[in-house]
Formats: sequence, C-alpha cells, structure tokens
Amino acid sequence: MASSDDDLDVLQLSAEAQKALKEFYEEQNEKLLSSCDNEKVVTDVKFDEDWQLSQFWYDENTCNQIVECVHHTVGSNSTVALISCPTLYKTFKEKIPTISIKLFEYDQRFSVYGSDYVFYDYNDPMKFDKNLLNSFDLVVVDPPFLSEECLTKSLLTTKSLTRKHVILCTGEIMEELAIKLLNVHKCSFEPKHINNLANQFACFTNFSSTLD
Repeated sequence: MASSDDDLDVLQLSAEAQKALKEFYEEQNEKLLSSCDNEKVVTDVKFDEDWQLSQFWYDENTCNQIVECVHHTVGSNSTVALISCPTLYKTFKEKIPTISIKLFEYDQRFSVYGSDYVFYDYNDPMKFDKNLLNSFDLVVVDPPFLSEECLTKSLLTTKSLTRKHVILCTGEIMEELAIKLLNVHKCSFEPKHINNLANQFACFTNFSSTLD
C-alpha cells in the first residue's frame, strides 16, 4: 500500500483533530479487544483505510493471487511475515490457517490480531524481537510510501526476516531501486486496490512463481 506525495490531495489534520482521531481508534481497539477471547484471533473485523498512514487495501483477487503464490511456494506449514500489507492477513487465515503469520504493521488497530501482530515503524527498521531474525520462509512487503528511504529501510527489515523468498508490492517507479537492493524481477501479475491508485503498481519477487 503506497502513495507518492502528489498521489492524493489528502487534507492535513490539525493537531487537535489528529489527537481526537487517535483517541477514537484507541477506543475502538479497546472495544474490539474486550469483545474477543484472548486465545482467539479476530479475522472478521473490518478496518477502514487511513490515508494519513498511506493505507490502500488490496482487492479480493489480489489477496487471493498472492496467498495462492505463497502456498504454492512454501507450503501450508510455513512461516510468513507480512510487512505493511495487513489486508492479506484475513485471506491467509481463511484459506490456509495452518500457515504461521506475523503482521508487521505501524497501525495499532491491528493489535487485535494478538500475538500475530508486531508493531513496526520503517523509520526504525530493526526494532523488533531478535528471535524473529531469519525465521520466515517468505516475506511479503508493501512499503507505505514511494520513496527511496522507505523502500530501503523496509527491505532492510525484509532481508533480516526472510530465509529466502520475498514478494514485493510497490509502485512501478521503484523498480530500479528494488532490483538494486534485492535482486528481484518484475512479475506479470499487477496488484490492484479497492480504491484505484494513480500510480502504476507492480509486483516483484526474487524467485520464479505463479505471479510471473
């Protein structure tokens, strides 16, 4: 989920409005947590996109295609990390519940996913439990912003987490840097979003896949 600075003319919220919005999300999150069994992961909760966080949700076909690719590549008993692409989580849980998922995400609304949620800020790319280093069979990453800094830091995290396989979804304009940093190739599959983006989006992998 990504946007460039001029992708959307997003209204900048005042400090007071941002505080009110933060309090609203925290209140909603508390309600969700209180209504759930601590041992049960919530998958039926629907979250609205937060454009202030550059959130743009994948459409159903995109979720299905990526999940099927992951299943075909690493199997049903694998470990998978999702970095800044929370819409994939529900599809994984519904279609292949035996895959172990960790969602690395800045938006703390997704903490309702319990131990599957890992708070993640690309500005501090190595700030996570070091027991997770090199512990994932595959990582899917979708840097939130189309910038060199964001892609570079997000891929630093990615390379630290994965044992081998990576699926990168980002703007087509980031292709040259993505190839340089991760030695990926562009796939024929093109990710789509529920709300269409002005930027041309693309999918890259460092392995041969069903997305090629």
